[in-house]
Amino acid sequence: MTDHPTRWAWATVDLDAYAHNITVLKRMVAPSGVWAVVKADAYGHGAVPVSHAAVTAGVDGLCVAITAEGTELRDAGVEAPILIFSEQPLDEIIDIVRHRLTATVYRTEYVEALAAAVRRHGGEPLDVHVKVDTGMHRVGADPADVPALVTKITDNADALRLAGVYTHFAAADTPGHPANAVQSRRFAAVLDALGPMDPSIAVHAVNSAGAMSMPAERRDFIRAGIATYGIIPGDGVVDHCGDLVQVMTLHARVSRVQRLAEGEGVSYGHRFVAASPTTIATLPIGYADGVPRRLWSQGGEVLIGGKRRPIIGVVTMDQLMVDCGDDEIAVGDEAVLFGTQGVECIGTEDLARALDTIGYEITCGIGPRVPRRYTRSV
Repeated sequence: MTDHPTRWAWATVDLDAYAHNITVLKRMVAPSGVWAVVKADAYGHGAVPVSHAAVTAGVDGLCVAITAEGTELRDAGVEAPILIFSEQPLDEIIDIVRHRLTATVYRTEYVEALAAAVRRHGGEPLDVHVKVDTGMHRVGADPADVPALVTKITDNADALRLAGVYTHFAAADTPGHPANAVQSRRFAAVLDALGPMDPSIAVHAVNSAGAMSMPAERRDFIRAGIATYGIIPGDGVVDHCGDLVQVMTLHARVSRVQRLAEGEGVSYGHRFVAASPTTIATLPIGYADGVPRRLWSQGGEVLIGGKRRPIIGVVTMDQLMVDCGDDEIAVGDEAVLFGTQGVECIGTEDLARALDTIGYEITCGIGPRVPRRYTRSV
């Protein structure tokens, strides 16, 4: 993250809260293991510090989306296994091999390319996991093709080691969704077709939501992402999330205070017009920082002085305005866009519901010019 130590907008990331959530999940799914998903810069929280915290908290491995995310962690001294969730461009295979990242495979051509790169580079066989597309229809091998794919891997045992077989559920956050049973049956059929496997080969299937809603699918380990950050994975699993603690909070300081006369408009297009005199505060954070432009029209609020204050007028690229009524507000006062102030709390889920999205998008959207301040709550 770019460091802006004096900027009046920042995100706080509580690494003790993160470790607490890992502990909660480990206890929930035991004896299954936990791999922490730290893709997308750890969902906006900062991949390097979060990954170190995850390893310290006892996860068995880490998961990323692209090669560069894995190499960043290796360069930062992270030694835990790192699984890349999909096949990567052929030009990046050498980086996967050099950094000993665990590759996902679902095409025989990719298996052959990996094996050739290992032979050129030398060293121990590279761990690979076979991804099975049981119904997500995003990436993965067709179930019928999996036995041949596994044979291709074992035929290249001098260069590759089959370390895992896995799938991903499309509706794990909706217990009882018919797709879950269909995908579960398809995955079980694939495993039956493969026959007895070496116990060192991990079988895994579920993310945070699936770990909560589908305990029979926890298998050797779960891939825990959003729950590790203290964000509810979906409305269908709320009852399982009571012990989770939100890891990131978003803050800004009031940069201007002004008294607005009746009839005066605010922000672009004057879509808000004051019905009576009121005090407004400007916060130096906007949609370039990840605060959605339309939040003002969807009931968006911030906390200032321990009270909820409505965002008024269109959120601009670098700033937004807040209606503070007749309260005394001063430049430098702290505002909380999500998090707790006094007895009031605005959660990422609150923003997600207002915007008809999910908590993942809220934290992932907090831009790089918002500095992350890492804290310990214990």
